[in-house]
Amino acid sequence: MALLQISEPGQSPQPHQRRHAVGIDLGTTNSLVATVRSGMAEVLADEQGRDLLPSVVHYVAEGVSCVGYEAAEHNVADPLNTLASVKRLMGRGVADIKTFGSQLPYEFADDKGGMPKIKTAAGLVSPIQVSAEILRKLAGRAEIAFDSELDGAVITVPAYFDEAQRQATKDAATLAGIKVLRLLNEPTAAAIAYGLDEAQKDGGAKETKGQDRTVAIYDLGGGTFDISILRLSKGVFEVLATGGDSALGGDDFDHAIADWLRQQIGMDDDLNPIEQRILLETAKSAKEELTDSAEVALEVLDWQGILTRELMHSLIDGLIAKTMRACKKSLRDAGVAQDQIDDVILVGGSTRTPRVGEKVAELFGTQPLCSLDPDQVVAMGAALQAEVLVGNKSGDDMLLLDVIPLSLGIETMGGLIEKIIHRNTTIPVAKAQEFTTFKDGQTAMAIHVLQGERELASDCRSLARCELRGIPPMVAGAAKIRVSYQVDADGLLSVTARELTSNVESRIEVKPSYGLGEEEITNMLQDSFSHARDDMQARALREQQVEADRMIEDLLAAIYKDGKALLDAEERQCLKVAIQELRELRESTTEHRLLARQIESVAKASEEFAARRMDASIKTALAGQTLDEIEKG
Repeated sequence: MALLQISEPGQSPQPHQRRHAVGIDLGTTNSLVATVRSGMAEVLADEQGRDLLPSVVHYVAEGVSCVGYEAAEHNVADPLNTLASVKRLMGRGVADIKTFGSQLPYEFADDKGGMPKIKTAAGLVSPIQVSAEILRKLAGRAEIAFDSELDGAVITVPAYFDEAQRQATKDAATLAGIKVLRLLNEPTAAAIAYGLDEAQKDGGAKETKGQDRTVAIYDLGGGTFDISILRLSKGVFEVLATGGDSALGGDDFDHAIADWLRQQIGMDDDLNPIEQRILLETAKSAKEELTDSAEVALEVLDWQGILTRELMHSLIDGLIAKTMRACKKSLRDAGVAQDQIDDVILVGGSTRTPRVGEKVAELFGTQPLCSLDPDQVVAMGAALQAEVLVGNKSGDDMLLLDVIPLSLGIETMGGLIEKIIHRNTTIPVAKAQEFTTFKDGQTAMAIHVLQGERELASDCRSLARCELRGIPPMVAGAAKIRVSYQVDADGLLSVTARELTSNVESRIEVKPSYGLGEEEITNMLQDSFSHARDDMQARALREQQVEADRMIEDLLAAIYKDGKALLDAEERQCLKVAIQELRELRESTTEHRLLARQIESVAKASEEFAARRMDASIKTALAGQTLDEIEKG
């Protein structure tokens, strides 16, 4: 006889067909994997009961020697082949890596661009390959726990990761053989883990009127910092604003302490890799001990001394201040006052440093929530989202509304950027805008995809280029080219350009080269404010220059075609003089108002000619037709 299967609402009606999904927090210092059991998220431990997996991979001549704790044991003895903190290198180019200076004790292969390659005993390896090994290790831990293969994973990324960094993370997962259900922003994952959309009151959360809550997620990991302002209501996670630094974290605390140690020892900054690693390991250990102690005795490289908590604070306060500035900016972007924040969540292992919690509480005027392990909270939230996406739980009660950190646009004539999707727009999103041709008979159009907040294309970051060919020859301005931008839930962009009359289409998946500098994201926003007035004037000038070019070209073409028939010699000479004056002013002036007045003057001078051309066109069109035929038509 058949057995009756009963399931809970929202759960699979066939428990034996339950799909296995996990949430993975791919961190700079440590990584974790979590799943949902009996409706509760929990972190999966290894055979020794350890939750964390150090994000470290050791290479030998034969290939990967070990990953995690075992690999970390080689940090000092074999620093060149022991790769750690590679998350900081994800989505970056070789030129960008140099900005880290002497912080990275690795040898990089000479390369003119693209993805950096690190020299190891096993040959050249990329940060993507290193990350893939970490992901493979975590997936293996999950498969042992399930005694089954994975059906998918939600992998978290810093909210401030750009397209290159997100794509690099996806590439690493693909290399590890993991199906990515979604890339989830780490702050959003933390909010999911706390269940703040349900207005829970335990763990120190403020009482609020109604169901809406405004939450700040302060995420300081080993190598990245994120601040996100979210509005939570009945399962809707709406990101109002996001900010941060993709190259700032606890690692920088370690480097600041290590640099102090170097100065105390009397060493110059030209350290060999072993000395670098010894200082960094000592600094990291001291930082962790000072979490609970007022001072710590140090003995390193034949030097002995004392590091107090107060002294450490003086070394790291400048770095913490950078995160505070990012928090204030995100609040302004969200249109939220500091006292309107209902809850603050601390995420990331670096928030264990007491000084961080003190400064966060001081800024927001409330004690941050810390009932969940800051190391685990992101992975737990990712696991809850994975449970929905894999189909084990209904997602009707949860809606994630993330935002993009920087505007996306297209280059137009004159080197201007036309923003199609503005920063802090909720994703997923699709927007389209129509453009036209500049010259008569134009059969192709260059599509240059840009990212940034400045007004000139040269000041923004180039993401991708493509060409739309096969446009039917028409007069300038007649063609209608619809350019569509679509950003998916992972924050990845695709662009489509279509000529509407012929349906000629060009499509491009934007997978930029891995080369965004560490300061570019934060500087793009800062520059957009500091150069706002200059950018507006530059844009206005470029627009007038483009209009002048169009008018000059159109008038010269009209004179060539109809000048002798419709104008006498004096009139033709007057128009040519006006055109020449406009051309000279276009090349010499930097004042857009002056150029606009000259364009208007030339337009008035050519009004009579334009009217004669129109009359001639009408006469030609109506020639040979009777009045009755015209009325019937």
